[in-house]
Formats: sequence, C-alpha cells, structure tokens
Amino acid sequence: MTAVGIDAIEIWTGKLQLDLPGTFAPAKGEDPGKYTKGLGLETSSFPDAYEDIVTMGANAAKRLIDRKGLDPQDIGRIDVATESAFDNSKPVSTYIAGCLEQVYDDDFHHANKGERKFACLAGTQAIDDAYNWIKAGRNRGRAALVIATDTALYARGDPGEATQGAGAVAMLITEDPSVVELSTEQGYGSADETDFLKPNQQFPSVDGKRSMQVYLARMREALTDFESVAWDAHPDDFAYVPFHTPFPGMVRKAGLLGYRHMIRDTEIEDALEGRIGRQPREEDFDDWEAYEEAIRAYMDDLKETEEYQSWYADTIEPTLDIARRVGNWYTGSVHVARASALRRAAENDRDLAGKKLLVASYGSGAQAEIHAETVADGWREEIEAANVEDQLQRRYDLSYEEYEGVHDRHNHDMDVEMEKFTQPEGEFVFTGWGRMSERKYDYVE
Repeated sequence: MTAVGIDAIEIWTGKLQLDLPGTFAPAKGEDPGKYTKGLGLETSSFPDAYEDIVTMGANAAKRLIDRKGLDPQDIGRIDVATESAFDNSKPVSTYIAGCLEQVYDDDFHHANKGERKFACLAGTQAIDDAYNWIKAGRNRGRAALVIATDTALYARGDPGEATQGAGAVAMLITEDPSVVELSTEQGYGSADETDFLKPNQQFPSVDGKRSMQVYLARMREALTDFESVAWDAHPDDFAYVPFHTPFPGMVRKAGLLGYRHMIRDTEIEDALEGRIGRQPREEDFDDWEAYEEAIRAYMDDLKETEEYQSWYADTIEPTLDIARRVGNWYTGSVHVARASALRRAAENDRDLAGKKLLVASYGSGAQAEIHAETVADGWREEIEAANVEDQLQRRYDLSYEEYEGVHDRHNHDMDVEMEKFTQPEGEFVFTGWGRMSERKYDYVE
C-alpha cells in the first residue's frame, strides 16, 4: 500500500514578539516565573500592521511551493484550518489562493478549496481529509496543501492573555512523503463541551479549570481508542510525542497522564512497584472519589521518578522548543510541536528514519485525535530547509505600550491604524478593504 503523509513543512511566524518575563510580567506587576516556570513560555508572537491569517498562511505556502519547485498544477487541494476566520461564508483558502495567483503564471482554479473548523484540532482534521482524498484515488496525481493559520488573541486582562500567539504552518500532503508517513489507525475522544468557545465573538470565552480537565479526559479516551485499533502503546515505541500545546505547562500534565497509561501492566510498572506501588485499579475501590484520590497520589509519586523524568526529557521536552518562543497558534500548535521535535533531532544529529511519533491533537468543544507517524528518509533535509530560527531571531521586540497598540489593531471590533514595525520584503501584505468589505492583499517584492 502506498504511503501517504507530510512531504514538506514551512512555518511563518508573526513578525513581532512580546517578552513575557521581561516586558509583560513587569507591566502586570507579576512574578516573571509565573510565565517561564508556570506556563513554560518566554515570548509570544504577533502580526505586524500588514499581517493577518491570510498573509501568514500565503507566505508559508509560497515558501513551501518555491522550495519544492512546484507550480499550481501540482496542487489539487487547498485546505485552511483556522479559528480566526473573519468571514462566515468565503473561506480563507480562497484568499490565500488569490494571493498565490499574483506571483505564479498559472492559477488554482482547478483546486478544491475549503476551510476546516474544530478549534485547534482543525489542522489535523484537514490533514486527515487530504489523506483520505489521496487514498481514495481522487487526487489525479496531485498533492494537497494544508495550511493552519491563526492569530490567537484574548481579551486584555484575560488569564489566557499570556498564551497568545500568531503564525502559520503549511504542509504538503503527498504519496511517498519525505517527512512522515501517516498511520491508517486513529483514535478519538469526543464530547459536547463548553470549555472554550467563541459564540460570534473574536475573543474566546474560557473556563480554564474545566478546559484542562476536558483536554486530559479527551486525550485519555483518544489514546484508549487508538490502542483498540492499533496496538497497546508503550513509552519506548515513540521517538517523540507532540501534543497540542496551548502552553507547555499543559503538556506537562498530558505527558504524565499518557506515560501512566502506557506503563500499566508493563515491565516499567513492575520495576516501579517497590518504590511507588502499582497503579490503583478502579475495580479495587468502592467509590469514584476514593479511586481518583489514589490516582492523584500515584501520579504525584510517578512524576518524581527517574524513569518518567528521563522519558519526558527525551520524548516530550524537545517538542516544546518553538512553542516556548511563539505562544499558542491554535490550529498550528501540534504541527509546530512536530516540527520542533524534528528540528531538535536534526540539531543533535539523531537518526530518526523509521522511528515513530505519536501525535496528540486536541480541539476545544471538544475532541482529541491520536495517530502514529513513521519518520521518512528525507525528514532531515526537509526540516533543515524550513528555517524558522532566522524568523524568530528577526522579530521586533515590542514594548508593553506597543503591544497594547498591536492588540487593538488586530481586534476586529476596533478600527485602529498603526505604523508598521518591520519592513515587508518578498511577502504578501494586507493593504485594506474592497467595495464589499473584503480584505485586499498585494505582494511586496
């Protein structure tokens, strides 16, 4: 059976950054450690005055198309995943295709275009759609372009404000991919939840405590469901486990939960029994509260073991490198985590070909999806060509007053003009509004 997966990845980060411990924390009168140690964040990325979800997505896509030597006829599908859309009818993919048609001789009139929405899960769902399209033989030999692009803003003063971020991830889905092959098996955990939502509003309504609980519950269900159709996962099965990362502190909880689940009835649990006991089993308790209390105590002990800490340092920590510096990209978050892990492996000259990743995606509302990916032979060349470090280094460092202006500029309910902080070059830019209130874009050489 022909392999289908990700053939190339490109990342485009917003051109501005906010230093959380150095700028945000002092302005809020808070301990910098709340952000660096608690949330696990250092800086957040934001769009400049001429940037938005269309420009970031189009710029990531153009870099990918140019680097791979493609033209529009090579791409038969363009799917955009976002929860930052500004139109309830016209999909962002059409805007992005329109941008790209400004710079290529051919057009994308032949390409199927759409927009995916399920909070932060939508990027993975768009990849699933592309996978199914290719596997069904409906692609006519063409590739699919999946773009996850978001500007994650919270209301000023909201507890989630420090986790903001903006950027795009473009991914090429093909047969015989160079980066990772997607597994056929997937696991899901889904329920009707109101942990995080945007009912006809730009800024989210969030129940923070509930959101954490739902995230972990759906992840646990998805892992169990994945195992029901694949195999019983073991910590040693995976080189890396990229999670949806609204902030790295949340992944610390998810990583511990996943590790506990995977070591159950294994030699690892046996080896730990003499120090922390065996995991509590629900059937040994008369009531749920007592069982949950025992589980929490076990996980507190498990977190301190050398076995878990070593696994987390090797398997989870490398997925968080970029997230610490850009914040939450919503639909792009888990795909940034994958790229971060591969980037760390390349820097350490690690041979990953043939190794597996366990990718854990999540979207509020709520659904988790877990699937495996096998790293392909060409992964190193592809990930090294996606030069995200240069972008991160060149971001303009905002003062707190400048950040307030940027926030207002990108607030859909405000009409705020703002001078640009950086000079666009070789990229798409937002230029204003058309006669039907559509957004207009140009390419700046």
